[in-house]
Amino acid sequence: MSHWLTIFTQNIILMFQDLWAHRLRASLSILGIGIGIFCVISVQAMIDSVQSNIRQSFNRLGNDVVFIDRFPWSKESDEQWWVFLKRPLPAFKEYKALEAKLHTADAVAIRVVMFGKEIKYENNTISNLVIAAPTHQFGRILNIETEKGRYFSPVESHLGNNAVLLGSNVAEKLFPQLDPIGKTVLVLGRKMQVVGVLKKEGKSILGDGFDDVVLMPYNYLRHYANTNDESFMPLIVVKAAEKVSIEQLKDDITSVLRAQRKLRPDEDNNFALNQLSLLTSLVDGIFIMINAAGFLIGIFSLLVGGFGIANIMFVSVKERTGIIGIKKSLGAKRRDILAEFLLESIILSILGGILGLAFVFAAVAFGNYYLTSFELFVSIKNTYFAIIVALFIGVISGIIPAIMASRMDPVEAIRQNF
Repeated sequence: MSHWLTIFTQNIILMFQDLWAHRLRASLSILGIGIGIFCVISVQAMIDSVQSNIRQSFNRLGNDVVFIDRFPWSKESDEQWWVFLKRPLPAFKEYKALEAKLHTADAVAIRVVMFGKEIKYENNTISNLVIAAPTHQFGRILNIETEKGRYFSPVESHLGNNAVLLGSNVAEKLFPQLDPIGKTVLVLGRKMQVVGVLKKEGKSILGDGFDDVVLMPYNYLRHYANTNDESFMPLIVVKAAEKVSIEQLKDDITSVLRAQRKLRPDEDNNFALNQLSLLTSLVDGIFIMINAAGFLIGIFSLLVGGFGIANIMFVSVKERTGIIGIKKSLGAKRRDILAEFLLESIILSILGGILGLAFVFAAVAFGNYYLTSFELFVSIKNTYFAIIVALFIGVISGIIPAIMASRMDPVEAIRQNF
């Protein structure tokens, strides 16, 4: 054991002496490996961070919810959009039919939205807002929570009272120094009472959630507008009852909607039943392509760095031929020589891997300083992967020069010095 430790220590000292003597050449090779590791791991870190943020946003909505719309959340929506555009919009009467006949649903709701609206309190006005008008169960289906006040009561939702809920950002801007609960605001030119402020969700890759939204009862808006109009973008949302599979729920929804729309047995569905798994699979497909592109770029950089290390090792073997001959004549075995040069190659490559990880952590810190929508991070898995890749490149780059050195004839090796 002490013999191997002595050889190992001597090899490390000799390696660093050699690297210092050829520091420019070594630095360029280490930099090549570092850039390759940076390309591979930075792309993977970005993908992991974005995926984590999106999944957290999706988990809030749950996996037992079906969204009824004209367009499917899949690639075919891009290919056949003109066909889907001709489909009828989800209608209030269909929502009522689903609510009455769908026994496998825990809750059913419909919501409409308006863009570019404003809300006013005394002399303070906020413009370019999103106003959403849902039926009562919408809040329970999407797990909407209030920070102050309360959600709409069943009576307010049913009668369509002039009550509003403010998103967290809306409340902060409209009432910077006041408690908004009970205050009267002007929305769509009409007086409405603030009954609650929604819990702050914060920014995410998918947007701000309900932080910049004003909610009013669906039945209130129905008094003044045609909520079935295309401009309101109606959407029906259905949550599965306990122990009911999403597929069973979708089958039951299909039966009710086909009957409501009087579709013949030979006619295709003219509606789309979407769920979050469709969206996540679409997003995952995009990330796979991005990851592949980043990996290809990284591979080219790693190849350049690997060839650089291999070149250093070939030169080192040639420069130290005489030393190799002396060591072998004094009793050094082939495995000792092999280990010496292979270790040198591995350490060079690992130094490049550490440099690449340092670049990644610096880029993540820089990105988090400016990004507010989500947080970047480097997982332990990616850190291990970077070191393993560097180790692999070191072995591949150094194995041939190390074998050449270990197979040298000691007499011929010593003779080359004279």
